[in-house]
Amino acid sequence: MGKIQEIRESETGKKIVKKGKSGIGRILFGRTGVILLLLLLQLGILFMVFSRLQQHVIYVYWLFALLSALTAILIINRPGNPAFKLAWMVPITIFPVFGMLLYLFVEFQAGERLLNRRLQDVEQQMRKYVLQDPDVFEELEQTDKRTCNLSRYVMEKGGFPTYKNYHTAYYPWGKDKFEALIEELNKAEKFIFMEYHAIEDAEAWHKIQDVLEERVKAGVEVRVFYDDMGSIGFINTDFVKKMESIGIHCRVFNPFVPGLNLFLNNRDHRKITVIDGKVGFTGGYNLANEYFNYTHPYGQWKDTGIRLEGDAVQSLTVTFLEMWNAVSEKATNDTDFSKYIIHYDYKAQQTGFVQPYADSPMDNEQVGEEVYISMINKAENYCWFMTPYLIITDEMTHALCLAAKRGVDVRIITPGIPDKKFIYNITRSFYHGLVKHGVRVYEWTPGFCHAKMSIVDDCMATCGTINLDYRSLYHHFENGCFMADCQAVVEIKNDLIRTMGECRDVTDQYCTGRSAYLRLGQLFMRLFAGLL
Repeated sequence: MGKIQEIRESETGKKIVKKGKSGIGRILFGRTGVILLLLLLQLGILFMVFSRLQQHVIYVYWLFALLSALTAILIINRPGNPAFKLAWMVPITIFPVFGMLLYLFVEFQAGERLLNRRLQDVEQQMRKYVLQDPDVFEELEQTDKRTCNLSRYVMEKGGFPTYKNYHTAYYPWGKDKFEALIEELNKAEKFIFMEYHAIEDAEAWHKIQDVLEERVKAGVEVRVFYDDMGSIGFINTDFVKKMESIGIHCRVFNPFVPGLNLFLNNRDHRKITVIDGKVGFTGGYNLANEYFNYTHPYGQWKDTGIRLEGDAVQSLTVTFLEMWNAVSEKATNDTDFSKYIIHYDYKAQQTGFVQPYADSPMDNEQVGEEVYISMINKAENYCWFMTPYLIITDEMTHALCLAAKRGVDVRIITPGIPDKKFIYNITRSFYHGLVKHGVRVYEWTPGFCHAKMSIVDDCMATCGTINLDYRSLYHHFENGCFMADCQAVVEIKNDLIRTMGECRDVTDQYCTGRSAYLRLGQLFMRLFAGLL
């Protein structure tokens, strides 16, 4: 396989990464390649049936029909969202061989089961390091019963406690976060953990890498973890070797294998940095140029994040270590986690509560979606969201519409310039069903908003990696931070108000009916949204 990127030296001496075309080859050998292969298999089988088995065609037909029926029964009786089941039924019905084989290939993978087993083993080891302080929880319950109930759910189902002894800083733009990240990385004394969906071997990363190299020379342990599918077209195939050569430990989630991608649906979409167990960062940012507006492929890039200090950083550390140690059985994994889960003598500088949490697609508990729906259901005055993609389940659609119908001010901000036009069209297909019940929709005109935030009634908010789409809510490994009655909630509200001032209100535009052609196209796209 050829190089994905060409690295050359500019006149200033800086490395410039030029993306090549071989990323297309990687995609063809991944999910797209499998689909094309199965389609060819479908055509081949049909050709064989009609050319060689004409006298037995009726028996072959009924054999395929029986296999498709059995697969359909399996899908119906498996736990999961009805929208996913419906999306699978159509290709299985129309293309029995193709649909059946694709479903079996995607849904029943040995690699996925092995990863799930390793995750469960590591989680059992880590639970003792993230325990809920009963005094903190009791105080939260006395402060706001609504918030307490939601926090209890995250603790019981996700395993992540609520903290009071902390400090937060909210970053409304990538530049602000990037400068703060560089500053804190330079202070590292013990270890640096970085887990990101995408890393681009370009200017922004080079600035980070320079700091990491200096920290390695100073004796700091540095670990970098990224999703291979998320980084397609961003990095060279020898990126891991390059990192290891300079002393940076590097691992890959979902490593690309030509012809066979083990986890087609499940990707690591998390964005986490932990420094010495003292400071942590999370939010929507990947470590690529466009996220910090070094480049502008889709106009201005709007992304947000938060910085944590204090006890709450422990949850980010645990989240990183769980994935790092579960991704491979062959690699040398940690046996002593206590040296990374450090309790510092930290005095809280803010009031309120924070609860960093993670979501896994393998535990049959959609923590990310349940947090959003719970916040919507608890809203009394307003409920606002910002998301780059809007591809939601019937359950979330119902929650948003019901909140609007009971008088809650429900607003959703989406991009004005898309990064993926097809997904953008699906996002817009959801507008009409929402606005006709009172939900207001805004599109951010300066460019692409990649932030994932929500806020309710000046009392609770979230910021993290979880989009309002099927992939984030059901297929990806995600993380976020739930905040209650703290300064960051106020800052998120103010930022959303400023952002809406730069938006076009498209609510009235989508209240009216659509053409039959547009409705048909959108219905077709919506049908398969859960499989994208």
